[in-house]
Amino acid sequence: MLTVRRSRAYSRWFSWYSRRQFRKFFHAVRVSVPPETLAMESRFPVIFYCNHAYWWDGFWSQLCNEEFFGQNLFIIIEYRQLVRHRFFTRLGAFSLDRSHPRSIVDTLDYAADSLSAGSPRQNALWVFPQGKIEHVDRSPLRFFNGTAAIVSKTLERTAGIYLVSVVSRIEYLGEQRPELFLFFGSPEFIGSSGAGERSALTRGMEGETLERVVLLKKKILSGETGDFRLLVRGRPSVNTRVERFRSSFGSVYPKRKRQKADYEQGARSPDMKETDNG
Repeated sequence: MLTVRRSRAYSRWFSWYSRRQFRKFFHAVRVSVPPETLAMESRFPVIFYCNHAYWWDGFWSQLCNEEFFGQNLFIIIEYRQLVRHRFFTRLGAFSLDRSHPRSIVDTLDYAADSLSAGSPRQNALWVFPQGKIEHVDRSPLRFFNGTAAIVSKTLERTAGIYLVSVVSRIEYLGEQRPELFLFFGSPEFIGSSGAGERSALTRGMEGETLERVVLLKKKILSGETGDFRLLVRGRPSVNTRVERFRSSFGSVYPKRKRQKADYEQGARSPDMKETDNG
């Protein structure tokens, strides 16, 4: 398996690059994070489990980490993808290869070790338990049991762990470019004896994710997004630039039209002709 080879220089470069990409392709990136999620105790690790509906999903985890949490970020990426883009290991990524059962066990142990390692900052793992990109409104959702297994293994090493649901949705809302909405849930704390059966924990995460996907859609359609913070503002779209152009120069054209009309009216006026002949 491919393991993390963290680099501050790569992280700074990717932060600049990802923001640049979001500004280029989106009208806005908006995020809602409840206060209790921001107030998690850093001595306990956290797993952010997310729906997987877009190619962009791997980009915004670091963006949110920088803006809201400042954690030691880890993220699981499918082995074939990570082999092609190894620089992600510099950002906290490690691989999962489902075609080799022994490798899966190694990845689960590595994830638990990473989450339970001593650190002045909170250890955070971002996972996409669907395992592949599926339509945002797909129902029912199906998660692999790997996330629940990581929770169990981590609780063998630590006194507790947080689980936080994060759902994303991309919508076109009257602009040339779409808007990305990221919707964080409240943390669920699981103590050392509270993990329960892995399948039950997986079904619970599926239900929570599906419920929040539906809720996010309703909030967007009804315009109830006042709790979302603007994280990235994209470049102005064509329609916005045209409106700004008209606003800036619109007052010039009526003035010129009036001057032209006055001139033409004067040229047709008898008084003007007499003056010219005199």
